[in-house]
Amino acid sequence: MTDKEIHNHCRKYLPHIENQRYQMITYRLYDSVPREVIEQWKREVGMQAARLLNNADASIGMQAARLPNIAGEPPAPHSQFASASNAGEPPALQMPTIMQQKQRQMLVLIDKYEDTGYGQCFLKNDNVAQIVKENLMFHNGKKYNLFEWCIMPNHVHTLIEVFRGVSLSDILHCWRSYTAHQINKLLNRTGQVWMMEYFDRYIRDYEHFDKVVNYIHNNPVKAGIVKSPSEYRWSSAFDGVLTT
Repeated sequence: MTDKEIHNHCRKYLPHIENQRYQMITYRLYDSVPREVIEQWKREVGMQAARLLNNADASIGMQAARLPNIAGEPPAPHSQFASASNAGEPPALQMPTIMQQKQRQMLVLIDKYEDTGYGQCFLKNDNVAQIVKENLMFHNGKKYNLFEWCIMPNHVHTLIEVFRGVSLSDILHCWRSYTAHQINKLLNRTGQVWMMEYFDRYIRDYEHFDKVVNYIHNNPVKAGIVKSPSEYRWSSAFDGVLTT
């Protein structure tokens, strides 16, 4: 993959890293985080982005409209991901440490609400969770290879290998459009099911891959739902034995 093939885009207020082979993706139910938290986060991101734009050289105008990577930790030194993701970026657009810290704080805040089961938590319903699981499996081997997954009460974690020529936007559309229709039909409701934005984090190296696997497997444990990852039915870590 060449540097030119790696690019960022921003649909709403979150930037997304396209054309990275391995990705952790989290998508959430529309009410999984309080509206005031989202609005606060958007304001924080907007203010930081505005500062970057104001400091950017006018000659890079259109390039400056791209937000820096919000996905999390800075790439590991000497990583092929680090060199590829930062190649050609104007110095004014590279994310300051203060901005990284602020964004991490907001992500931690959102994660806290997720793990406390905020919102209606449609995914607690086994029939709803089954719709999401079957959808993940349906596209496995067609648009991506699905390594790990976990369906929590109000959000979904996945670790995938994205196939060449397939965009994250395409994958998320396949995941959310069909399932939203089926979930609404099952629950006899109308309206929004999934949050518009999603979070993606590209995998930098083998160590990062292992950390993401552990995070996904242990999310139900962290949330206090089960004592061991293998006990959680709606996860790739499930051992196939249901407990009562």
